[in-house]
Amino acid sequence: MSIMTAAVIGTIVYWVIYVLDPYIISWQCLNRPIVIAPVLGLLLGDFQTGIIMGAALESIFMGISAIGGQIPADALSATVVSVSYTILTGADAETGLAIALPIGTVMASVNSMFMSLWSAMAPYWEKLAVSGKPNKFLTHNLIFSCIISPIPGALVMFFGLAFGVTGLNNALAALPPFVMAGLGAASGMMIAIGFAILTSMIWSKEVGCFFFVGYVMSKILGMDSLSIAIIGAAIAITMFFREKSMIDMKKELMAAGVQSDDGEEDFF
Repeated sequence: MSIMTAAVIGTIVYWVIYVLDPYIISWQCLNRPIVIAPVLGLLLGDFQTGIIMGAALESIFMGISAIGGQIPADALSATVVSVSYTILTGADAETGLAIALPIGTVMASVNSMFMSLWSAMAPYWEKLAVSGKPNKFLTHNLIFSCIISPIPGALVMFFGLAFGVTGLNNALAALPPFVMAGLGAASGMMIAIGFAILTSMIWSKEVGCFFFVGYVMSKILGMDSLSIAIIGAAIAITMFFREKSMIDMKKELMAAGVQSDDGEEDFF
């Protein structure tokens, strides 16, 4: 597959996901790397690499969240560029992961820059909303959301893939071996950092013990991820129904207590 064809495919995937996920179906997580990478890999002819890259990139970006509307790194653009680069050049996954976060950070800055421009149109949208013409408001909103808003990012995606992949590949090929080894180590560390950020968000004394149980099962007992996931799912389902039964029991006791009090009051 030619680089120009891949650039068109990558740009279309970026455009469709950019529009479909937040604007059409309202944040259904289609813009996550674990979804985008396999789709892009399938379209570019290397589904296996897409799956591997999607799982690794999701491990990096799943702990990154938008605080106050500020996105520290754009997972969508990072996934499109890194997966396309890995498949087109035949590079290893570690190299693709190493360039993902810098690209995502740059694209987040670009999106923030244009977000200020889009915010300047708020008076126009307010005027259109109070005009009493909902069809006109909907039409203008769809045109802006589906056509105008994705243009800056799509242009960056297209020109970056069409003219930047070859140059990036040549630049990385010219680097000394120890630099490439460092990039590989850094990509592995980013996955660990992503897990650490996510763990810090959900950590509690009630579930903290399962982290160490999973570590022992993986590193000491040598169990594969699927087996650990099945055991974890079984434990989670058991705890869910146990807590649910306890809540139902408390409700029954409360209801019985209220009825008993009412009967006592009626007797006297």
